[in-house]
Amino acid sequence: MKKRNIYLKTLPVSEALRLTMEALDRDRLVGRETIPSHQACGRVTAQAVYAVCSSPTFHSAAMDGYALKAESTFAAREGRPVRLLKGSQCAAVNTGHPLPEGMDGVLMIEKAVRDTDDAIELETPVFPMQHVRRIGEDIVATELLLPQNRQLSPYDVGGLLSAGIWEVPVWEQLRMAFIPTGDEVLDFTTRPSPRPGQVIESNSQVFAGLAAAQGCLFTRVDPVPDNEEALTAAVREAVNGPNHVIVIGAGSSAGSKDFSRSIIEGLGQVLVHGIDLMPGKPSILGVAGGKLIVGAPGYPVSAVVCFEELLIPLLSWLSRKTPPVRPIATVELSRKVPSKLGTEELVRLAIGRVGEKLVATPLGRGAGMLTTLIRAQGVTRIPVDSEGAEAASMVRAELLVPEAELDQTLVVVGSHDNILDVLGNELMGLPRPVRIASSHVGSMGGLTALKNRSALMAGTHLFDEDSGDFNFPFFRKYLPGLDVACVNLAIRHQGLIVAKGNPLGIIGVEDLVRPEVRFINRQRGAGTRILLDYHLRQAGIGPEQVNGYEKEEFTHMAVAVNVLTGTASCGLGIFAAANALGLDFVPLARERYDLAFLPELADWKIETALGLIRSQAFKERIEKLGGYETALTGRIMEPGQGLG
Repeated sequence: MKKRNIYLKTLPVSEALRLTMEALDRDRLVGRETIPSHQACGRVTAQAVYAVCSSPTFHSAAMDGYALKAESTFAAREGRPVRLLKGSQCAAVNTGHPLPEGMDGVLMIEKAVRDTDDAIELETPVFPMQHVRRIGEDIVATELLLPQNRQLSPYDVGGLLSAGIWEVPVWEQLRMAFIPTGDEVLDFTTRPSPRPGQVIESNSQVFAGLAAAQGCLFTRVDPVPDNEEALTAAVREAVNGPNHVIVIGAGSSAGSKDFSRSIIEGLGQVLVHGIDLMPGKPSILGVAGGKLIVGAPGYPVSAVVCFEELLIPLLSWLSRKTPPVRPIATVELSRKVPSKLGTEELVRLAIGRVGEKLVATPLGRGAGMLTTLIRAQGVTRIPVDSEGAEAASMVRAELLVPEAELDQTLVVVGSHDNILDVLGNELMGLPRPVRIASSHVGSMGGLTALKNRSALMAGTHLFDEDSGDFNFPFFRKYLPGLDVACVNLAIRHQGLIVAKGNPLGIIGVEDLVRPEVRFINRQRGAGTRILLDYHLRQAGIGPEQVNGYEKEEFTHMAVAVNVLTGTASCGLGIFAAANALGLDFVPLARERYDLAFLPELADWKIETALGLIRSQAFKERIEKLGGYETALTGRIMEPGQGLG
């Protein structure tokens, strides 16, 4: 077995970038080329650019009216007009027309008090060069128009053409080659159906989009298996090609089949293996043949951090561009974010406005959780010397979306339900769209968010066995003194999600004590877990008797996936989740799923959501999911209504 790559010395990102820039000969690596000016937007000038001709190239009229000799109008006064003959003493001009020979001013057409076929009369004198664009007013031939190393904007292109510059010298576009690696990696172009242990390769296309945003030309090599000889050949070919940057996708960690480091060492030099940043720690930077070689981690979030924190600064430096800077906002954390001392950590956030403040909900922190990249509106940095940030603390967030988008984000925290996904999609289709930022922390977590005013709405389905009511007993207990309203989303069917055909013959919670049954639970504070505990007590079963009671998931779909893959025999969840994955379902209870909110914080986003929920079309959409009843959907609930 190949010796593992153990990287003992990680470096701060700034030091990793410094070492790499010192090792690369930028002037030798990135050449110059001359391209047509009209195709130069976004490119960077390789040398100073001087105007060939002036703009304008003649004295021109700046207004519609009459060109004339200014001194012929000096005697004009109100009530004492000056008369000028057309042709000899004045001439009609439109904006942009050259001034006739001998004329040096323009009278605006509305200033002519009398206008006949052969003459005009004016009572307002015109001073020399009034309403005239002078030769070279904008650009003077031979003057410096643009300096070297300027990224050209659309306005710059207009200036180039106006100055008679048809071609412009620029630095060549950077070219990046991406080499996906791994025995388990399937080529997405074949539209594969992955089996256990296989993954569809997608990092290359994430990098392709990120590279395009940096003005970089991108090439993807077909996936290469975990074979050192084959991978070496692929990297060598990329180094010998026209590429400036070569990225090896995956293989940068310490596994026995992680060859990136040894291959880079064989072809050139490893400069950095490991950065003081999570995710993204295993990133590799090196040089070979004078070119930049990057070993990007295989997990998607780590790979993106490698691109954003290392590649973007290096690509900007190589192409002489100013690195992009994200806007910063101060946000309040909706829950605690623990972190490990000694390593800077990036935490992605779902952000929305709640009242007068921006509230950020930390998203999952797994390096393989691509959905956190999809759902995030911002990212915060936990410093290297910090153990994290407390709930309700204020932190700086780098925004990944325009700030205006945060004002149209409906922050929903609490219990998960598939209807929220439907609601989110429908809200985005409205003329004034609303984006849902949801965090699945269970019903009790949702109530805590409302109490802290960290959410606009909270999904909740808490059953009180003493009163037989839903949610309101918990509002009184955990949100004392607060005016809480809630709208019903649906009555839903909860039950045991089991494999297709129910091979173990599970018919109720009593079967959970059987040794061959492996259960998957919901997290503490989830209404579904509270419902389970209620039924276990009714059956006289203790949690310790349930195999898997301590194993937790955060959504109904995650429970269903565990059953689908055989990780668990069953789990408590909603019918819609079982139905979505073709699983069987053992009914256990009907319950009311509501969205709670504080009327004091109700804004246009909540009103929009309520209007949509009450629509007949939305109710029909819910019913198509299966396992839902909509008799109460859209109704503002009152204490004691139970299931209506």
